[in-house]
Amino acid sequence: MAQARTYRVIQWATGNVGSRALRRVIEHPDLELVGLWVSSDTKVGKDAGDLCGLDPVGVTATNSVSDLIAMEADCVLYMRQGTDWDEVCAILESGKNIVTTRGDFHYPAMLPPDVRARVEAACAKGRASVYSTGSSPGFITEALTIPLLSLARSHELLTIDEFADCSSRNSPEMLFHIMGFGQPMAPFDQRRAEHLKGDFGATLSQIAEAVGLKLDAIEAKGELSAAKKTFEIAAGTIEAGTVGAMRTTITGIRGGKPVLRFRANWYVTTEIEDESWDLRDSGWRVRTEGDTPLLVDIHFPVPEEDYAAFTPGLTAHRPVNAIPVVCAAPPGIRTTVDLPHVIPRFA
Repeated sequence: MAQARTYRVIQWATGNVGSRALRRVIEHPDLELVGLWVSSDTKVGKDAGDLCGLDPVGVTATNSVSDLIAMEADCVLYMRQGTDWDEVCAILESGKNIVTTRGDFHYPAMLPPDVRARVEAACAKGRASVYSTGSSPGFITEALTIPLLSLARSHELLTIDEFADCSSRNSPEMLFHIMGFGQPMAPFDQRRAEHLKGDFGATLSQIAEAVGLKLDAIEAKGELSAAKKTFEIAAGTIEAGTVGAMRTTITGIRGGKPVLRFRANWYVTTEIEDESWDLRDSGWRVRTEGDTPLLVDIHFPVPEEDYAAFTPGLTAHRPVNAIPVVCAAPPGIRTTVDLPHVIPRFA
């Protein structure tokens, strides 16, 4: 762990997760907010504190990339929608490290060769590092998985189940039209599975290679299950027989057998036709199979009325805590496997 010092930080974007990270940077004893990038013209010129529910701090939001690139800073918390490679490389070339919730850097070998070469050249020029992390992928697929596997000397299968109960989310457009809950049953849109395959295939590949089980292939599969009865959720009505749950499975294959598996179980009801899914409250379940089998259940003991305020921190806090170790790391694309532990400081 790097010796405690003050790190100058630029927050890049203020969405749901970015706003939480911004607040935590301002409150952190070892971090100094020096810049803020926003995508919305309506936020330009506003004080960073006002944008995250704190008192003004004297840092004004801007959408000028060039102004922020010219600024002196140790690290950028890069949390925008989509990855702008010109932007990323300019930040790194300017000597600023990047910690990001974008999933591009979990396993450098999966980047397009030209993109990887460009990023690594930018890291070398600026003597800077870039690291992808968050809660999932990140904490649950890497930071927790490594110590669990450290107890074993033979390995068969690691399965991570993620459970997300979406019933309390009052977002009809997101749940009904984008995600497809409450829609008539139909074949699963494989494009959704392929989308998750990118981030989760990369994070599983990182761990597989680290433990000497480099993957031969990564498979993605999506499934839907119907609600057994009609009921109300925060966003509206779910009719019996329509989509009540969806499950996407990303599997790492070696020697024709699954060795690592991530399943995203998203649902608005646990009363579904396919009872074999074994749905439970939101959280994670991790099972290792080998000579030292383990079963770890993680739940979120948070009242329903506080859930919306709780969840952004799951993704935002680990990147904030990672700033010191990334700033101290050698230049390049860094991963959880080659970085020291991410240890928070609260005092």
